[in-house]
Amino acid sequence: MSRGSSSWKRSELLFLVIYAICFYALIIYRSLQLTREHSGRLTGLRRGWMWNRLNDLSDAQWRNFRGNLPILTLVMGMFTLVATTLRSQYHLKGRGMSVIWLLVSLSYLLYLHGACVMFVLSIASMNFVLVKIFAQSKYFSCLLWMFNIFFLIWNRIYEGYSFRTIGQSWAFLDNYRGTFRWHICFNFETHAALPHLFFWKDVLPFFTGIILAMLCIQERSIHTDKFSFSMYLCYLVYAPLYIAGPIVSFNAFASQLDMPQRNHSIGQIAWYGFRWVLSLFLMEVMTHFFCYNAFTISGLWREFSPFEVFIIGYGVLNFMWLKFFLIWRYFRFWSLVGGVDVPENMPRCINNCYDLESFWKNWHASFNKWLVRYLYIPLGGSRKKLLNVWVIFTFVAVWHDLEWRLLSWAWLTCLFFIPEMIVKSAVSALKAKSAIHEFILRELGAVAGAITITSLMVANLVGYVIGPSGINWLISRLLHRDGLPVLGGIFTTFYVGTKLMFHIQDTKKNLQ
Repeated sequence: MSRGSSSWKRSELLFLVIYAICFYALIIYRSLQLTREHSGRLTGLRRGWMWNRLNDLSDAQWRNFRGNLPILTLVMGMFTLVATTLRSQYHLKGRGMSVIWLLVSLSYLLYLHGACVMFVLSIASMNFVLVKIFAQSKYFSCLLWMFNIFFLIWNRIYEGYSFRTIGQSWAFLDNYRGTFRWHICFNFETHAALPHLFFWKDVLPFFTGIILAMLCIQERSIHTDKFSFSMYLCYLVYAPLYIAGPIVSFNAFASQLDMPQRNHSIGQIAWYGFRWVLSLFLMEVMTHFFCYNAFTISGLWREFSPFEVFIIGYGVLNFMWLKFFLIWRYFRFWSLVGGVDVPENMPRCINNCYDLESFWKNWHASFNKWLVRYLYIPLGGSRKKLLNVWVIFTFVAVWHDLEWRLLSWAWLTCLFFIPEMIVKSAVSALKAKSAIHEFILRELGAVAGAITITSLMVANLVGYVIGPSGINWLISRLLHRDGLPVLGGIFTTFYVGTKLMFHIQDTKKNLQ
């Protein structure tokens, strides 16, 4: 790199950093103003513990997780202590540990779902029987998918079923449905069931060792006796990963029950837990000072200017990222303490992704690997990428919930994927032959990144803030005389953000 080019990059980086500081200062200042001006009209606020401020607990998922943290932590400690003590005392391996964790996890499920554990175990058993009967059929994969998608949709339609529908003599069990809706967890049971069932059929050994290494950590070949019904049930209901994941493949799970993970030392796991506590404090600061989600729930965004809607949408995305970051890392920490290493679900910050592909690889990363393994590759992989994204994102939307806003989010994301894939194919064919060519490609890449981030913002605003009914409102406000400068400012900001990400990538390459 020439001295002139290096000097230019340093000057550019200085300008980008100053711009980013000013941007976030403006966002924070206006967010505090909005919260102060409208706090009396927001729903979901509770009395907080920071300087007598109200705490935004309008998100039911975060409110439930945060409220149950003490009991979850107590359960985590007790269960892990019991399992570790028995392993050490009786020198238990895979089969013995699967029985221990199965019994411990079933007691956990009884607390969560009460009598509805019967539904969970019944569907799991039907899946296992389905494999035993149809494993050698050429239609097995299709049959297995149809069976699980049917129950995925049917469970949501009937809200987990009522015992009264089975018979009047069963109706009393409706009074013992536990504290957590079982059909919400069925999504993760589907994730867990398919890996075991496909492995039992010996489908996945056809993949190359390289693909397997990319798709799942700590994969080891395991003996066929590990594919037992007890190991299968243990894998499905394993307490640390049952509620929210992350998702781990069956053979990685079974091998680590046999021999606990050695990728992370006790000190590293303790540091991981301490960092989680710091992240929890950051979330508490965020929800005490910025009521982004409460603005969404209350519907006040319709009264705001385009710039203020952007602030709320951007804040909601960051809130969602941090919420899932905390939930997934908490359960991963529990799993690590228990000796099972699972993939990291949020390996990269939401503000450090400038293309859709990398964004979705780093948002619920273990789910992404699951989708690659069980949908993307079987559907044809990169050869049919333009068609595959429609099937995959539609499935993801249905998996989350049966709502039009989620389907709208999925299909908008697919629409925005198409130009990105075309541009990537075109850019990969071009090679920088000189410094000016490299500069042009870099600028075009930054423009493309800004367009992608803007598209991602729009898709997520539709999916999680304004809904499908708000699309026309959003377009009319942004294309109005007052909205065009805001749209230009948003685009410029994302352009600057993309250039900053380029500099981060360059620094990482130079340090390697």
